[in-house]
Amino acid sequence: MRTITSTEAKAKLNAVLSEIQKSGSPITITSHGRPVAVITPVTPRVRTFGQLPGLEIPDDFDAPLPEDEIAAWEVAES
Repeated sequence: MRTITSTEAKAKLNAVLSEIQKSGSPITITSHGRPVAVITPVTPRVRTFGQLPGLEIPDDFDAPLPEDEIAAWEVAES
């Protein structure tokens, strides 16, 4: 695990976050030579629906429907 000072973390936060995202490895931040924090990459969680933890919601759930799907639901005007 890489270690950086709080001064370096403050000055290069975007680069530090990018490194963590690319490498997947945590980085320890020190203050006066002592570890004070560890920044770790986020592990994505599967979206669930309310009280149904076994039901997984796809990532594109909120995306607009395709035109042919919308047309199938529309009622033809007479």
